[in-house]
Amino acid sequence: MAIDVLIPVSEYLGQTYDPDREYIEGIIQERNVGEINHSDAQSALNAYIRFEFPGFWCGVEVRVQVKADRYRIPDVTVVRGGKPTGRIICAPPELAIEILSPDDRAGDVQDKIDDYLGFGVGCVWVIRPETGRAWMHDREGSHEPKDGVLRNAAGDIAVPLSAIFRD
Repeated sequence: MAIDVLIPVSEYLGQTYDPDREYIEGIIQERNVGEINHSDAQSALNAYIRFEFPGFWCGVEVRVQVKADRYRIPDVTVVRGGKPTGRIICAPPELAIEILSPDDRAGDVQDKIDDYLGFGVGCVWVIRPETGRAWMHDREGSHEPKDGVLRNAAGDIAVPLSAIFRD
């Protein structure tokens, strides 16, 4: 049985990891790195949001400080307004988007959703590239968009699943 060694947040922030890792209450956690379907969905989302919604900044795999001792790395992060300052996002973004990898576990994904919503993110999208399905999570609950369009809580971002899954 492995024993986790607690790492100070300053050490986490002072290191570079490849691929980057999340920091949860002193423990460095590896993330499942995407495969081709994951990368396609991530790239399509980033490009679509950047070009279709100029009032928002969109970034891939950027650290988000959801609590003093918790740093998550959404696959795609959307911020209202211009590019954030600093190295890390410290205010709730408009959207946190997780693209599932084959090895992701439901409990781990739910922990991320809970962290994002607890931090004040209005909506979390979870996308499953293998099936072309997606879910929107907010404080009211979770649902799959029956019209095939993902939306943020304010309703001023709308991404059709057909823009993500073109093949």
